[in-house]
Amino acid sequence: MKVFWFIPTHGDSRYLGTSEGARQLSFDYVKQVAIAADSLGYEGVLIPTGRSCEDPWVIASSLMPVTKRLKFLVAVRPGLHQPSLAARMAASFDRLSGGRLLINLVTGGDQAELEGDGVFLDHATRYEQSAEFIKIWREILARSHDGQSLDYDGKHLQVKGAKLLFPPLQKPYPPVYFGGSSAAAHDLAAEQVDAYLTWGEPPAEVAKKLADVRAKAERHGRKLQYGIRLHVIVRETDEEAWADAERLISRVQDETVVQAQAAFARMDSEGQRRMAQLHAGGAKRSRKDLEISPNLWAGVGLVRGGAGTALVGSAQTVADRIKEYADLGIDTFVLSGYPHLEEAYRFAELVFPLLPVNVQEKLAGGSPLGPFGPFGETVANLYSPGRERVAEKVSEPLRVSQS
Repeated sequence: MKVFWFIPTHGDSRYLGTSEGARQLSFDYVKQVAIAADSLGYEGVLIPTGRSCEDPWVIASSLMPVTKRLKFLVAVRPGLHQPSLAARMAASFDRLSGGRLLINLVTGGDQAELEGDGVFLDHATRYEQSAEFIKIWREILARSHDGQSLDYDGKHLQVKGAKLLFPPLQKPYPPVYFGGSSAAAHDLAAEQVDAYLTWGEPPAEVAKKLADVRAKAERHGRKLQYGIRLHVIVRETDEEAWADAERLISRVQDETVVQAQAAFARMDSEGQRRMAQLHAGGAKRSRKDLEISPNLWAGVGLVRGGAGTALVGSAQTVADRIKEYADLGIDTFVLSGYPHLEEAYRFAELVFPLLPVNVQEKLAGGSPLGPFGPFGETVANLYSPGRERVAEKVSEPLRVSQS
């Protein structure tokens, strides 16, 4: 199981949809979040893309020297990037970071944003272009290890003699992640990418999507990895977690929700449409209505585009829900929480010990002391608390309640 965190380059706050409790987006802040994720043992971080965000390649490059093991899931954008240039960017970053690059193929679903960036293709054509883009990108990088060039004459993209003189560290190329809910997206994923990502829908709906992608991939003789993008609100008790979920949207005004939902409705993204259905386009407001599956809460999507659901509950409750998704074949969990700095610590401290990873060693952050601490404040100037207990935890199996 791989657990990723999120770099909030579109802003961060204690309350959604308002400036109250908001934080200034600065390099110092995103650096704090990245260092926290790195030292806590997260596999990597997703860096979002779009006009509401700082540029993901600039951000990732700036965070490379202040982190040690953290991987960066960074977007390439067909129509904005050319595949040869994107391949050179990827190879450079991968070499300089010591093989810590992951690629997020983003086709885009906001027509107004795309047109502002000079992309005027409809939904179907964008996916055709994306398929050609990532095929060229993959081939250029794969051939670079043997010094070969590529000629490609497609419907939307063409290259002649495309070549990389300096190959990436990862072979044949940095892994490609991709998310999409339409039939065209599933086709592209099955044929071209390494890992398919879904937003956090109820497990039964996720199972249907994964089954479709898996069947299509098998027809191409391929096997993919699968991941899910979720927010998390985890506390020591279920009651505390639900109280904080309600508090997260307690300052948002009705007109803000209406404006946000109107903007989302204009998008041609199937995934965004499915997210909106979970809260009926903003009509659902109560906890009863917004809990669309056990401990899966659609409140984030009232004002946030993209991933709009959160797992809410105690550490054991959230671990149980994560295992339900893992049982479907999900092995990568891309998570976030508000505010992202504190929640990175909270999730790692509460939930990591319940997941099937060598968590205590990760929490040690590469310390030569390994999984044996020190953890916590020294007691009475005599001993570090929990040393024997920590040693026992390292060998414990995944604990999942039977309730």
